[in-house]
Amino acid sequence: MASLKDLRMKIVSVKSTRKITSAMKMVAASKLRRAQTAAEAARPFAERMERMLGTLAASLAGQSGAPKMLTGTGADKVHLLVAVTADRGLCGGFNSSIVRATKAMAADLLKQGKIVKIMPVGRKAREQLRRDYGQYMIEGFENLGRKGVVFAEADQVAEKISTLFDAEDFDVCTVIYNRFKSAIAQEVTRQQVIPFPVPAQATKADAGAKAIYEFEPGEEEILADILPRNLATQVFRALLESQASEQGARMTAMDNATRNAGEMINALAIKYNRSRQAQITKELIEIISGAEAL
Repeated sequence: MASLKDLRMKIVSVKSTRKITSAMKMVAASKLRRAQTAAEAARPFAERMERMLGTLAASLAGQSGAPKMLTGTGADKVHLLVAVTADRGLCGGFNSSIVRATKAMAADLLKQGKIVKIMPVGRKAREQLRRDYGQYMIEGFENLGRKGVVFAEADQVAEKISTLFDAEDFDVCTVIYNRFKSAIAQEVTRQQVIPFPVPAQATKADAGAKAIYEFEPGEEEILADILPRNLATQVFRALLESQASEQGARMTAMDNATRNAGEMINALAIKYNRSRQAQITKELIEIISGAEAL
């Protein structure tokens, strides 16, 4: 049985932990507001860009001059999975959900006889995927968005993806990230960025109702500028959504930890008081018994 001194030290320790988790919760809450605003502001442009290029991919399908980044290489053999996680933990199941989704998708592709390559974006993705899927991993990125995600960081990731695609190192690229829904809910999202998926409404549309694009000065020149820009935009959106989800998950996890610490302190205080009362009672009994013996 723990002594009174041990119980006092444990209560002090848990109280210190509660102060830390409470402070981390407030810091995450302040960061969440900015991250959520940035993520929601980036959605309309990214969604409209993706929709426009998806329709364009449908209209250019089958044409010999269509760029590969838009329509793909024509093969489906090598898949690049970009797993977006955080660099730090203490955010509940935020990182593990992405790791599980990446492992599940990689395992499914390997069963189909595909070749898988994994690019980790975030230290936790590299650490947690290295043991089981280290042989499939390529060089990734860490320490992105320490002072807030900026477009230049997303451009670096997109540039590397483009370089690998130009070198014909993969055929299909999918970004796996947490989409922010609320402070207590994040949705694991798998977004194919290369080739750009054709929207369902575009495939069902009548041939005469499809959008007709006129390129000026030229199709190749315009798409050469738009396609890498869209890739960077989609990666930027994924990083923003991931950061907002991370702060929401951390705030929720620290709130739960703070409440649990409070409950533990109450339980330890009750145990301490009972032990102290038992010790006092024992001492009184010894005193009374000694007095009666005299």
